[in-house]
Amino acid sequence: MKKVLSVLLAVLMLVSVGSLFAACTKEEAPKEDDKTASDLAYVQDKGELVIGITLFAPMDYYADEAETELTGFEVEFGKAVCEKLGVTPKFQVISWEAKENELNAKNIDCIWNGLTIDNDRLATMSISDPYMNNKQVLITKAENAEKYSAAGSLKGLTVVAEKESAGEGVAQTDAFFEGCNYTAVDSMAKAMMEVKSGTADAAVIDYVTGIGSLGEGTDYADIVIVEGASFADEQYGIAFRKGSDITAEVNKARKELLADGTLQKIADKYKLGEQLIAE
Repeated sequence: MKKVLSVLLAVLMLVSVGSLFAACTKEEAPKEDDKTASDLAYVQDKGELVIGITLFAPMDYYADEAETELTGFEVEFGKAVCEKLGVTPKFQVISWEAKENELNAKNIDCIWNGLTIDNDRLATMSISDPYMNNKQVLITKAENAEKYSAAGSLKGLTVVAEKESAGEGVAQTDAFFEGCNYTAVDSMAKAMMEVKSGTADAAVIDYVTGIGSLGEGTDYADIVIVEGASFADEQYGIAFRKGSDITAEVNKARKELLADGTLQKIADKYKLGEQLIAE
């Protein structure tokens, strides 16, 4: 009987030790997960930051007809920040409608493309400090500007805006557009083309886009921002995956670029100096 009890006791001791070892192993596992969860380490390990953009001047656009040289405020800003992070920027054109899916699937590492900061986006993404002021404006052909300057003046007419943009929100909810026929398009560039071609009577776009894309010497010399028709004051931020530790590093880099005058110089180059948040 003593022999049997001794054997049983030995077995129980082995089971207890095994359980303790397993528990210790389980406790250590999250530490490994914590290391791999670093977005900054992920980006630095691969040596590049994949930046999701859409094409619109003066933020991200091609400087030549062959579309070989990408330029713009966001492009130069992105390059300057990536230099400080020690990684190479890779600019990737995306569908604005699918931007968050692209981000979470790690097809891109950030959305750096005139992204308006709002509560819905703050709930699902990590967004940098604001770096530029913006608002939504109404554009149309110069000959129609005065006619479309009052609320309700677009009743029965076609208004376009980029799908899933702040402009779309304005066109669909602001009383100014009551009775209009709203149609979504896939980019702000397309919205301007629709107005130029006459397939749309007006469009709602970012003010900063209007600064860089409309007027004398541009492809839209006959398109103007309607006086007094501005909406939704807003600010731009750079979006990363929720909880990303890259955000703090980008905020730090932005402050350094402001302090040494680099960011102001880039903004002035693209006529955006007055819109830059310099703090």
